[in-house]
Amino acid sequence: MNASRLLHVRNHSALAAGIMFATLVLMAAAAVSAGAQQGAMSPYQGEGDGVSAGGKWMEFRSEDKMTGAKKVRFELLSNNYFREDPDYKPRVEITCSDGKYKRAVFNPGARLGRPDYPGFWGQPKMEVMVRILSMDKGTVRGAIGAQVFNVEVRTRTGYAIAEFSPAGLNLDEVRHTCDLTPHKP
Repeated sequence: MNASRLLHVRNHSALAAGIMFATLVLMAAAAVSAGAQQGAMSPYQGEGDGVSAGGKWMEFRSEDKMTGAKKVRFELLSNNYFREDPDYKPRVEITCSDGKYKRAVFNPGARLGRPDYPGFWGQPKMEVMVRILSMDKGTVRGAIGAQVFNVEVRTRTGYAIAEFSPAGLNLDEVRHTCDLTPHKP
Protein backbone atom coordinates (compact mmCIF):
# COMPACT_ATOMS: atom_id res chain seq x y z
CA MET A 1 0.00 0.00 0.00
CA ASN A 2 2.92 2.36 0.65
CA ALA A 3 4.20 1.82 -2.91
CA SER A 4 0.87 2.81 -4.48
CA ARG A 5 0.63 5.90 -2.27
CA LEU A 6 4.20 6.88 -3.25
CA LEU A 7 3.40 6.39 -6.95
CA HIS A 8 0.24 8.54 -6.53
CA VAL A 9 2.27 11.37 -4.90
CA ARG A 10 4.89 11.23 -7.67
CA ASN A 11 2.17 11.49 -10.36
CA HIS A 12 0.71 14.57 -8.65
CA SER A 13 4.17 16.13 -8.42
CA ALA A 14 4.81 15.50 -12.11
CA LEU A 15 1.39 16.91 -12.99
CA ALA A 16 1.97 20.00 -10.85
CA ALA A 17 5.41 20.54 -12.43
CA GLY A 18 3.88 20.21 -15.91
CA ILE A 19 1.15 22.74 -15.09
CA MET A 20 3.75 25.14 -13.64
CA PHE A 21 5.92 24.82 -16.76
CA ALA A 22 2.93 25.43 -19.09
CA THR A 23 1.94 28.49 -17.03
CA LEU A 24 5.46 29.93 -17.29
CA VAL A 25 5.50 29.37 -21.06
CA LEU A 26 2.14 31.14 -21.44
CA MET A 27 3.28 34.06 -19.25
CA ALA A 28 6.47 34.44 -21.31
CA ALA A 29 4.46 34.42 -24.55
CA ALA A 30 2.10 37.08 -23.14
CA ALA A 31 5.06 39.25 -22.12
CA VAL A 32 6.57 39.01 -25.61
CA SER A 33 3.19 39.84 -27.17
CA ALA A 34 2.71 42.85 -24.87
CA GLY A 35 6.19 44.12 -25.75
CA ALA A 36 5.42 43.82 -29.44
CA GLN A 37 2.20 45.82 -29.02
CA GLN A 38 4.10 48.93 -27.89
CA GLY A 39 4.97 49.61 -31.53
CA ALA A 40 2.59 50.14 -34.41
CA MET A 41 2.49 48.84 -37.93
CA SER A 42 2.83 51.51 -40.60
CA PRO A 43 0.03 51.86 -43.15
CA TYR A 44 2.47 53.19 -45.76
CA GLN A 45 4.66 51.11 -48.06
CA GLY A 46 8.38 51.61 -47.49
CA GLU A 47 7.91 53.03 -43.99
CA GLY A 48 9.24 51.17 -40.96
CA ASP A 49 6.97 50.12 -38.14
CA GLY A 50 6.43 52.73 -35.47
CA VAL A 51 8.21 53.02 -32.16
CA SER A 52 7.19 55.07 -29.17
CA ALA A 53 8.32 58.70 -29.32
CA GLY A 54 7.20 59.35 -25.75
CA GLY A 55 3.71 59.69 -24.32
CA LYS A 56 1.11 58.56 -26.86
CA TRP A 57 3.21 59.63 -29.86
CA MET A 58 4.54 57.11 -32.40
CA GLU A 59 7.55 57.67 -34.67
CA PHE A 60 7.79 56.18 -38.16
CA ARG A 61 10.95 56.35 -40.31
CA SER A 62 11.42 55.95 -44.05
CA GLU A 63 13.70 56.96 -46.90
CA ASP A 64 12.60 58.56 -50.17
CA LYS A 65 13.62 56.16 -52.95
CA MET A 66 14.15 58.94 -55.50
CA THR A 67 16.08 61.49 -53.43
CA GLY A 68 17.40 59.42 -50.54
CA ALA A 69 15.90 61.93 -48.08
CA LYS A 70 15.43 60.57 -44.56
CA LYS A 71 11.79 61.04 -43.53
CA VAL A 72 10.31 60.90 -40.05
CA ARG A 73 6.60 61.00 -39.28
CA PHE A 74 5.29 61.58 -35.76
CA GLU A 75 1.71 60.45 -35.21
CA LEU A 76 -0.64 61.12 -32.30
CA LEU A 77 -3.99 59.33 -32.15
CA SER A 78 -6.89 61.00 -30.39
CA ASN A 79 -8.29 59.68 -27.13
CA ASN A 80 -11.76 59.33 -28.68
CA TYR A 81 -13.58 58.32 -31.87
CA PHE A 82 -16.03 60.34 -33.93
CA ARG A 83 -19.55 58.95 -34.21
CA GLU A 84 -19.25 58.54 -38.00
CA ASP A 85 -16.41 56.00 -37.87
CA PRO A 86 -15.87 54.17 -34.59
CA ASP A 87 -13.03 52.13 -36.14
CA TYR A 88 -10.74 55.07 -37.01
CA LYS A 89 -9.39 57.55 -34.48
CA PRO A 90 -8.67 61.12 -35.57
CA ARG A 91 -4.93 61.81 -35.73
CA VAL A 92 -2.29 64.50 -35.98
CA GLU A 93 0.76 63.78 -38.13
CA ILE A 94 3.95 65.84 -38.17
CA THR A 95 6.25 65.07 -41.10
CA CYS A 96 9.93 65.98 -41.30
CA SER A 97 12.48 65.40 -44.06
CA ASP A 98 16.27 65.50 -43.74
CA GLY A 99 16.11 67.05 -40.28
CA LYS A 100 13.67 69.85 -41.20
CA TYR A 101 9.98 70.32 -40.48
CA LYS A 102 7.89 69.73 -43.61
CA ARG A 103 4.20 69.79 -42.63
CA ALA A 104 1.59 68.88 -40.05
CA VAL A 105 -1.80 67.38 -40.87
CA PHE A 106 -4.96 66.80 -38.84
CA ASN A 107 -6.90 63.81 -40.18
CA PRO A 108 -10.40 63.59 -38.65
CA GLY A 109 -11.06 60.15 -40.13
CA ALA A 110 -14.66 61.13 -40.81
CA ARG A 111 -16.56 62.81 -43.60
CA LEU A 112 -16.80 66.49 -42.86
CA GLY A 113 -19.97 68.54 -43.08
CA ARG A 114 -20.77 71.06 -45.81
CA PRO A 115 -18.59 74.17 -46.08
CA ASP A 116 -19.65 77.13 -43.92
CA TYR A 117 -19.33 79.89 -46.52
CA PRO A 118 -17.82 80.67 -49.92
CA GLY A 119 -14.35 82.18 -50.14
CA PHE A 120 -13.37 85.31 -52.07
CA TRP A 121 -13.34 83.51 -55.44
CA GLY A 122 -16.29 81.26 -54.58
CA GLN A 123 -14.27 78.28 -53.34
CA PRO A 124 -15.88 76.49 -50.36
CA LYS A 125 -14.46 77.20 -46.91
CA MET A 126 -15.02 75.66 -43.51
CA GLU A 127 -14.24 77.16 -40.16
CA VAL A 128 -12.36 74.79 -37.87
CA MET A 129 -11.67 75.60 -34.24
CA VAL A 130 -8.43 74.43 -32.66
CA ARG A 131 -7.86 74.69 -28.93
CA ILE A 132 -4.59 74.09 -27.16
CA LEU A 133 -4.95 74.17 -23.41
CA SER A 134 -2.03 75.24 -21.25
CA MET A 135 -0.47 76.85 -24.36
CA ASP A 136 -1.45 80.16 -25.95
CA LYS A 137 -0.88 79.50 -29.67
CA GLY A 138 -2.55 76.92 -31.90
CA THR A 139 0.55 76.02 -33.85
CA VAL A 140 2.44 72.77 -34.12
CA ARG A 141 5.05 74.15 -31.78
CA GLY A 142 2.31 74.84 -29.27
CA ALA A 143 0.80 71.40 -29.73
CA ILE A 144 4.03 69.44 -29.14
CA GLY A 145 4.53 71.12 -25.79
CA ALA A 146 0.88 71.15 -24.67
CA GLN A 147 -0.77 68.96 -22.08
CA VAL A 148 -4.14 68.89 -23.88
CA PHE A 149 -4.86 69.52 -27.57
CA ASN A 150 -8.45 69.57 -28.87
CA VAL A 151 -9.69 70.03 -32.43
CA GLU A 152 -13.36 70.78 -33.14
CA VAL A 153 -14.75 70.13 -36.63
CA ARG A 154 -18.21 69.97 -38.12
CA THR A 155 -19.02 66.47 -39.31
CA ARG A 156 -22.16 65.29 -41.09
CA THR A 157 -23.85 64.62 -37.74
CA GLY A 158 -22.85 67.92 -36.13
CA TYR A 159 -19.84 69.32 -34.34
CA ALA A 160 -17.35 66.86 -32.87
CA ILE A 161 -14.22 67.36 -30.79
CA ALA A 162 -11.10 65.22 -31.19
CA GLU A 163 -9.33 65.12 -27.84
CA PHE A 164 -5.56 64.55 -27.83
CA SER A 165 -3.03 64.05 -25.04
CA PRO A 166 0.29 65.22 -26.56
CA ALA A 167 2.20 65.33 -23.26
CA GLY A 168 5.25 63.11 -23.01
CA LEU A 169 6.65 63.57 -26.52
CA ASN A 170 10.45 63.28 -26.55
CA LEU A 171 11.18 66.91 -27.47
CA ASP A 172 14.91 66.24 -27.91
CA GLU A 173 14.09 63.70 -30.64
CA VAL A 174 11.73 66.18 -32.35
CA ARG A 175 14.40 68.90 -32.15
CA HIS A 176 16.96 66.53 -33.67
CA THR A 177 14.78 65.08 -36.46
CA CYS A 178 12.64 68.16 -37.29
CA ASP A 179 14.57 71.16 -35.97
CA LEU A 180 11.35 71.99 -34.14
CA THR A 181 10.96 73.14 -30.55
CA PRO A 182 7.89 73.98 -28.47
CA HIS A 183 6.86 77.61 -28.91
CA LYS A 184 6.41 79.68 -25.78
CA PRO A 185 4.33 82.87 -26.07
